[in-house]
Amino acid sequence: MKRFNGKDFLSLHDYSRDELYFLLHTAQHMKSQTRAGIFSTALRDKALGMVFQKPSLRTRVSFQVGMHQLGGTALYLSPEEIQLGKREAVKDVARVLSRYVDGIMARVFSHEDLLELAEHASVPVINGLSDLLHPCQGLADYLTIMERFGRLNGLTLCYVGDGNNVCHSLMLGAAKFGVRMRIACPDGYGPDESIITQAEGDGLDLTVTGDPEEGVRGADVIYTDTWVSMGQESDRERKVRAFEGFQVNAALTRAAADHHIVMHCLPAHRGEEITDEVMDGPHAAVYDQAENRLHAQKAVMALLM
Repeated sequence: MKRFNGKDFLSLHDYSRDELYFLLHTAQHMKSQTRAGIFSTALRDKALGMVFQKPSLRTRVSFQVGMHQLGGTALYLSPEEIQLGKREAVKDVARVLSRYVDGIMARVFSHEDLLELAEHASVPVINGLSDLLHPCQGLADYLTIMERFGRLNGLTLCYVGDGNNVCHSLMLGAAKFGVRMRIACPDGYGPDESIITQAEGDGLDLTVTGDPEEGVRGADVIYTDTWVSMGQESDRERKVRAFEGFQVNAALTRAAADHHIVMHCLPAHRGEEITDEVMDGPHAAVYDQAENRLHAQKAVMALLM
C-alpha cells in the first residue's frame, strides 16, 4: 500500500491500529504462502543493508532469509566494518547507504543513533533493536498471540521481568490493539516513564506491580525476558539478586488462565528467568515467536521498501 511505502519502522507508536493490523494480516498471508513462493519477487532487485552493533541469531537470520524469500538481497555489516558514530559519523553512514540500498535495518545500542540514521537516510530505516525499543519483536509477538487466540482486543498480557526495550514495545502495541497489560517487576526496574506516558496516551490499560503472582493472575499471556540485557553484564549479580522471586516457573503459571501461553523473546537463561519445565511445556509459544520474526519482518520490508 502506498501509505507504507518509504516509511520508517522505528516504533509501534508511529503506526495506527489499522496500519498495525494490516501489517499483521499481511504477515499471516505471507506465512501461509511461503512454500507457494507467491511473494518470491516482491522485492526483486532490491537490497537491504543490515547494520549491526550487537550480535544476533534471530535478527540476522530472519532478515537475511526474509529478503531471500522476497527475491532481494541482504548485506550484513558488522560492528567492525562500520563502527557507527566512531569510525564514521552516523549521518554519513545513512547518506552513503541510501545510495547503495533500498532499506536499512539497524540493530544498535543507542536509540538516538537510530533516530539520526532515519533523519539522514533517504530510504526506509527499520529498528532491528535499540536500547529503548524492539518493534520487530513486538510485531512478531502480537502475530503469535493473534494466531493462538484469534484476537487481540480484550486479552490480558503480563510481562514478568525487567522493564526493557521488549517490554516497551509490548506496551506500545498493547495500547494500539486493546490488550490489557500488567508488568511485574522489582522496585526500580519498571519501564521508562516516557514510554508509560506515550502508551497510556494511546489508551493503554496498565498495571505495574511488585508481586508476580498478582500480575499473572488470570492472564492470557505470560511474557518474560532475560534479566541482564546485552551490555549490562557488569551489573549481572545485582540484577539477579533483585529479581529473585520473579522466575516464571510452574508454580507461578498456575495463577494464570488455564488457556494461557508463555512467551520469551530469546535468548533465554534457562533456570534463571524461566525454567525448563515451562519453556519446554505445553503452554510455551517461544519458538512460534522466533519463527514469526521472519514473517512479521517480511511484511514490514515488503510494504516499506
